[in-house]
This record gives sequence, structure tokens and C-alpha cells, in this order.
Amino acid sequence: MTDLIRGITEADWPQVAALEAGAYADTALTEGEAALRSRAAAGTCFVLDLDGRIAGYVLALPYPMFRYPDLTRPERVTHRSANLHLHDLAVIGPLRRRGLGSRLVRHLTDAAGTRGFRTMSLIAVGGKEPFWRANGYRAHREARLPSGYGSDAVYMSARVAAYREAS
Repeated sequence: MTDLIRGITEADWPQVAALEAGAYADTALTEGEAALRSRAAAGTCFVLDLDGRIAGYVLALPYPMFRYPDLTRPERVTHRSANLHLHDLAVIGPLRRRGLGSRLVRHLTDAAGTRGFRTMSLIAVGGKEPFWRANGYRAHREARLPSGYGSDAVYMSARVAAYREAS
């Protein structure tokens, strides 16, 4: 079995949407293909390709710190920012807890550094704050989040240079 992290392509979107639907099946976080596509920025969205099948993905887009996508609608605005917002990361169920999510995070962080982003942010959902903390993110509990992200959602950020130095 060979795996490769590569940029997302047009042909990948149906598999990405299916993976997202499965990952968030028991929550109100499923957005669907159109919304996911709207949150994709060139050079900062990747898939984990296992022998031609999408086994994971990460979607990130420029977004000002302490701001984030509205889950109730697709993106319509392109933001200019030194912050890259990691909107979503998912790995298929049978392959979770094998370090693949962290590999996707490292790949994205390297791409962010190459593209000149200084910070990265995200909203940890579904109890994933410990995963993100282990990957160099710190919580900002003062950040107000809409209920659509879930009652346990936590806004988090990391400096790109600090993460790259730690890995």
C-alpha cells in the first residue's frame, strides 16, 4: 500500500464530501460538497491518497485571526490574511490513530510556511482539543463561537515558525 499527500483536484471532491459526511455523521457539522469546495484555497488543501483512494483530507483558507467560516453558508469572500485557518481535517475511520492526521497537519504547516503565513488557526470540535494541542496549537477560550460548531468547540492557534521548529 502506497500513500501520498497531494493537492486536492476536481476529481477528489466527491470522495472528500463522502469522507466528511461519514466523519461528522452524528453531528450537525456536515457541510456538503458545495460548502467544502467554497472553503478550499489553492495550495493549502490536500488529500491523503492511498492507492488511488482518498483516505484523508485537510482544507485550509486564509482567514483573519479570531474569525472563522459560517457553517450555515458557503464562503463568498476571499480573505487576505497572514493567518491560515485550518477549516477541516478528516481521516477515514479504519485508519485513525495511526499518525495520518498529524502527517496532514505537518504537510499543511510546511505549505503555510512556504506561502508566508505566520499563524494558523482552527476550531477544535468533537473533543479533539487534545489532538490539536499535541500538534502545537493553544486554546483561546475567550473566543466566542457560534453554537453551530458544538458546545465543546474551542478556537485554537499556532505560530507557523514555532510549529516548524518543533517538528
